[in-house]
Amino acid sequence: MRTMPWNVSLPRPHAARSRFHRLVVGLLAIEERRRQRRALMSLDDRLLKDIGLSRADVEQECGKPFWR
Repeated sequence: MRTMPWNVSLPRPHAARSRFHRLVVGLLAIEERRRQRRALMSLDDRLLKDIGLSRADVEQECGKPFWR
């Protein structure tokens, strides 16, 4: 029977799940930002005024990269 040396670290099974979970959560956040920005772009100026935003505010928000 062969034993493993003590200085070898085995990958933890939960570490892979954790990375996968962070990836999925990140992708879902990107999709949610995209959905919200598209909804903002569809509002007319009267509705934007109701929520306290201008067309310039919306264009600035929608001009951000997908990761922000």
